Amino acid sequence: MIPSRRLFWLLVALFILGVAAAVVPVIQTVWMAALGLLLIAGITDALRLRGLPTPAVHRYLPASLPVGVETSVELDLQNTGTQPLLLDVFDHHPRDMQSHQLPQRVLLPAQTQMDISYHITPLERGPREFTRVQIHLFSPWRLWQSNRRVSLSETVRVYPNFAPVAKYTLLATDNRLSQMGIKRVRRRGEGQDFHQLREYRQGDPLRQIDWKASARMRKLISKEYQEERDQEIIFMLDCGHRMMSQDDALSHFDHSLNAVLLLAYVALRQGDAIGFTNFGGEPRWLPPFKGPAMIHRLLNTLYDLQPTTRVPDYSEAATQLMLRQKKRALVVLITNLRDEDPADLLPAIRLLRQRHLVLVASMRELALDNELKRPIKDFDQALRHAATRLYMNQRDDILENLVRHDALYLDVPPQELSVALVNHYLDIKSSGIL
Repeated sequence: MIPSRRLFWLLVALFILGVAAAVVPVIQTVWMAALGLLLIAGITDALRLRGLPTPAVHRYLPASLPVGVETSVELDLQNTGTQPLLLDVFDHHPRDMQSHQLPQRVLLPAQTQMDISYHITPLERGPREFTRVQIHLFSPWRLWQSNRRVSLSETVRVYPNFAPVAKYTLLATDNRLSQMGIKRVRRRGEGQDFHQLREYRQGDPLRQIDWKASARMRKLISKEYQEERDQEIIFMLDCGHRMMSQDDALSHFDHSLNAVLLLAYVALRQGDAIGFTNFGGEPRWLPPFKGPAMIHRLLNTLYDLQPTTRVPDYSEAATQLMLRQKKRALVVLITNLRDEDPADLLPAIRLLRQRHLVLVASMRELALDNELKRPIKDFDQALRHAATRLYMNQRDDILENLVRHDALYLDVPPQELSVALVNHYLDIKSSGIL
């Protein structure tokens, strides 16, 4: 039983009246009467509150949630009693989720069911548990509150953000992928693999005309090509300490997982197989596989993967992948390059290049770009600017070494990684270098 704010102010008024009664004895009778009335009302209201039923509560939320995306949660409240209930409702969601519209005050009429909703934003992936719903139930005269707890344990999986995948599907249907920043959309008839013969259409390039077939058919016949299919893409994800860096609500690691998910979906739609491996953390290996079911397998493999404090070992990761992956593939190595990496990274790239095409995707901290843009006003800022410039030059040297080792690379802020990877993959497909 918790005194309410109304009871508190009534006690304050009674105290002031008591002080006045001490000065003016005439109103002592009034003070005694007020004290008796408040005592009777407080006891009566407390007894009535003890008899009020706890509302029945049911929670409705999706079985899985995307990290970093606001999602609605519904609570169903049911008053089975004969009196209306005034209550404050708070849902005990996981601590690593931001919530809005909690607690909520609700007036629940007698024999009535009511739905309320609030919004949560998961900030970390993995299994998360909702434990209980806490209710502050007010007494009929609002003098007391009763703290009621409804056990409502429920576990939900927080996955990498799959909202860009849904957006890609929607925009691809209307051929509006440029709204996501994806610049290239394959045009019918282009590609590397022969698909079929068809009648010439105005606008077809001359190199597509099959002159022998045209002579036989006595009309112009064009060759139609399609981009190569049945190729394999292997993601190599760095799970080391540097992936814990964070520029916004999501870490570099979470941005990496979102990029993996979007590119995997695009590659599967292109008819390619995708696989996954990681290094610097708990080892996971997903052999290359095609088909829509692969995206679900990938989600279940990634959703609880977390970065660790280990130092990434590129050479060991490359050796393990060469043992597992015999067929030529596009290896997408996602990491966060540092100036000390060449001694270990370049031998790993040379090893992978013996069989595979390698794309190194590195995420650049926004703090570096912001520091270089900041105006220099004193000596300390000049030192920071010079140190940042030196660090960036060393990173540029690493990227140039990758080119000399016949590797492809990306160096973008984490927020741009998803779209940049998709664009680079489509360029590789159209060029036929894989």
